[in-house]
Amino acid sequence: MNSFAELIKLRRSTRKFTEQLLSPEQVELILKAALISPSSKRGTPWQFLVVENKETLKKLAACKPHAATFLQDCALAVIVMANVMESEAWIEDASIASIMMQLQAEDLGLGSCWCQVRGRQTEDERDSSQYIRDLFDIPYQIEVLSIIGFGYKAQENKPFDESRLQWEKVHIENYQKPEDNKNLPI
Repeated sequence: MNSFAELIKLRRSTRKFTEQLLSPEQVELILKAALISPSSKRGTPWQFLVVENKETLKKLAACKPHAATFLQDCALAVIVMANVMESEAWIEDASIASIMMQLQAEDLGLGSCWCQVRGRQTEDERDSSQYIRDLFDIPYQIEVLSIIGFGYKAQENKPFDESRLQWEKVHIENYQKPEDNKNLPI
């Protein structure tokens, strides 16, 4: 990694992967990034279910229409879950762990993409989280937030274009109306 600033510009959602598998060391580093991520009051309510089996990845891709199809072609999927009984901040904690894995993947030269599960439905209008809980026999108190797909990038995406930064959404000292907030960046 050159710098963190460069890493966050390079990390873009990857939905097309090659067939190359990840090494056990790469998978371990991705999971370590999740396990050392911060959580509210160090409650660590998150849990992670690792899937590499191609048939299972195809079943995961059916968790919601269209936007999850990339999962069937990734080398690795990590289902990001949390025990809702352990923390009221489980969504935030699991979200932080998710992006930590994605940043680690980018640092390794791998692609990744977030697939939102919480609050989504399957094609036949079943709750996506329940679909996944049924698929893997996950207990009721464990909620599924997302699935992160990982793999080698089939194509490189351009880094984030900083000219698209929405500085008007940054407020200093007080909330400012968008028309009054045009003089940023600082």
